[in-house]
Amino acid sequence: MTDVFGLSHKDPSPASGQAPRHEQVVFCSDDRSGLHAIIAIYSTALGPGLGGTRFYPYESEQAALADVLNLSRAMAYKNALAGLDLGGAKAVIIGDPARDKSEQLLRAYGRFIQSLGGRYYTACDVGTYSEDMDIVARESGFVTGRTVAHGGAGDSSILTAYGVFQGMRAAAQYVYGASTLRGRRVGVEGVGKVGHRLVEHLLEDGAEVVVCDVSEHAVERVRARHPQVEVVADAAAMRLADIDVYSPCALGAALDDDTVAGLRAKIVCGGANNQLAHPGVEKQLAERGVLYAPDYVVNSGGVIQVADEIEGFNMDRARVKATQIFDTTLKIFSIAEEEGVPPAAAADRLAERRMSEVGRLRGIWLGR
Repeated sequence: MTDVFGLSHKDPSPASGQAPRHEQVVFCSDDRSGLHAIIAIYSTALGPGLGGTRFYPYESEQAALADVLNLSRAMAYKNALAGLDLGGAKAVIIGDPARDKSEQLLRAYGRFIQSLGGRYYTACDVGTYSEDMDIVARESGFVTGRTVAHGGAGDSSILTAYGVFQGMRAAAQYVYGASTLRGRRVGVEGVGKVGHRLVEHLLEDGAEVVVCDVSEHAVERVRARHPQVEVVADAAAMRLADIDVYSPCALGAALDDDTVAGLRAKIVCGGANNQLAHPGVEKQLAERGVLYAPDYVVNSGGVIQVADEIEGFNMDRARVKATQIFDTTLKIFSIAEEEGVPPAAAADRLAERRMSEVGRLRGIWLGR
């Protein structure tokens, strides 16, 4: 038997080591379509939970549950620091999207989202795309990240990459005294949806770029457009490379004890979620003099983009809000220095403060 409450209770918040229980965890199953999904709502203190749907072939239901609990919690912190009036939630569909995804499955999933009555807004994530969200939206009114043809924001990786770049500029300002990556050597691990767009921003800014990816096709796509980009064999080689900035843009847990011990970069700033393999890694980075830009702060451009759909999407408005990631990241570095804590802990404190201070206002009775 899966101990949902016990697992939720024991999982720490992104860096603080303490966390309340999730508000709601929903297991969704429709055998005829093959749907097996989990929706986790961590907090609705600031508003309905918003977070993408990950379609992934998990080894077990337990692994899927652990992932969705971690991801939903991170979304609450991300949305809080992005200045959104939205809580944190996430969903996972267990299966191989290349084999198992179908209209029937996606529409069944949409029915489960609709049954939550607006407590959860979904969007794209690993294994899902805007076209999939259009199908889900045929059964639910609580879907963002839709195609432009259906009034949506389209590919959310556009502002995700832009936001990571803004966070990286802030880190460069803090470490080098100038908000540019010109002349710096940046290693981008993972050049998929977000990574290849980040490479574009870096090259435009005058950086030297090194890349790697498990997909040869992804690397070839980048090299075809930018032959000056250097390629290293794999993630292990990237982390040991002579780079100024390490940018993990693939899956999570990129920063573990061994990685930190061998890392030569002075800055870590990337688009991947949950980059710290376990609590305590952020302290190891700080002790080695490596500045860590908290992932859920710098990669929030995507959620800013899809959240803008809720009031009618406007790219210019969303981009202005994503540009503020620069100032938020600098503020977190400043708090970390003043309070003598790692940036990850400073980010957690700032997010928790907003969830507490703004969330309590929901207790003021407005009448009927």
